[in-house]
Amino acid sequence: VQLQASGGGLVVTGGSLRLSCTASGRTFSSSIMAWFRQAPGKEREFVGVITSGGGVTTYADSVKDRFTISRDNAKNTVYLQMNNLKPQDTAVYYCSRGAAWSKLPSDYTDWGQGTLVTVSS
Repeated sequence: VQLQASGGGLVVTGGSLRLSCTASGRTFSSSIMAWFRQAPGKEREFVGVITSGGGVTTYADSVKDRFTISRDNAKNTVYLQMNNLKPQDTAVYYCSRGAAWSKLPSDYTDWGQGTLVTVSS
């Protein structure tokens, strides 16, 4: 499975961005998908995860009520809608595919190349 993330960019504090991640292959609709992020000098951290059918999501406390994950299995795409962005959200954002419901990067087998989000103050 190959994952291609897009949609990053520069935004001012309080702004919004929507990231997209499109997957190749036939297994997308049966896959748990997650977003992680990594800021300079920091470890990769969990942002949110969505079940294969899209019915259940879980978020990190730091983004809860501001970020929303959704998916369109017909388009093999998962989205991350980010609202009310803050400078501390600045990071490279990665989409990933996993076999288990997890917040740990080590539980995810496939990763996109990452897309940079920069939030200016």
